[in-house]
Amino acid sequence: MLMVYQTYHLFHLKNEMNDMLLFVFFSTICSYNFHWYLTPAAATEMIRVDWTQHHKKLHLFLYVVGLVGAGWLALRLISHWFWLSGAVILTFLYSAPKIPYKPFTSLRQVAVGKTIFLSFVWMYVTSFLPLIFAEQAFNIYYLLFCISRFFLIYSICIIFDYRDRENDRKDGIRSMITMLDERGINILFYFSLLIFAITTLALIYFPFSPEVVFLLLSPGIIVLALYKKAKTNFSDYLYYFVLDGLMMFSALFTSFLSI
Repeated sequence: MLMVYQTYHLFHLKNEMNDMLLFVFFSTICSYNFHWYLTPAAATEMIRVDWTQHHKKLHLFLYVVGLVGAGWLALRLISHWFWLSGAVILTFLYSAPKIPYKPFTSLRQVAVGKTIFLSFVWMYVTSFLPLIFAEQAFNIYYLLFCISRFFLIYSICIIFDYRDRENDRKDGIRSMITMLDERGINILFYFSLLIFAITTLALIYFPFSPEVVFLLLSPGIIVLALYKKAKTNFSDYLYYFVLDGLMMFSALFTSFLSI
């Protein structure tokens, strides 16, 4: 929700902001609990998965609550049904390989799908949809912002996939991280951060102050500093509080600035 609000705030958007924020709230509850309800135990996430295994009914309950809430908000946003359906399909495709029935199990063989689907849907919902809902011409600054958001999220997801690569290989889930060697993963990570940095710095030509651009750039700098540590320390706290939190890090500060 903070990331969505950041997009509205940075670009001075107003159209249906409250409905969009609530839609994202309920959709996130729905998709996360659906995903973790289907997720088996994994050695790299013992604390979280142990909690998940003992609270399956809670996950199912929250999934239903999120589904009902998201459905109601989707009706209020029905004029944007085409773009909203894209978010729904992409979100489902990320968790679909965990459904233990055909044809869903065959999706585990789709190369590069896991990480790119997840990164794209985060960018799509938090950046692209608010800009599309504004019903203004999609310009170069909007495009740069979306690319910047995608590659920040993708670089963080690469670290998550690196941690999970052995379990993914055992489960037959293919992604670029399971296919690449150590050097290839490093190149992919640094390349993603480079594209993020270039597109973020280019936003200075939009009427953003240098302070705003620096705040947008700051989570990438922190991710870069944590990269080596995160490849050896698989703590749930590092991954789900620090790395996940870096996606909304800049929003915590830009939301209080007068843009």
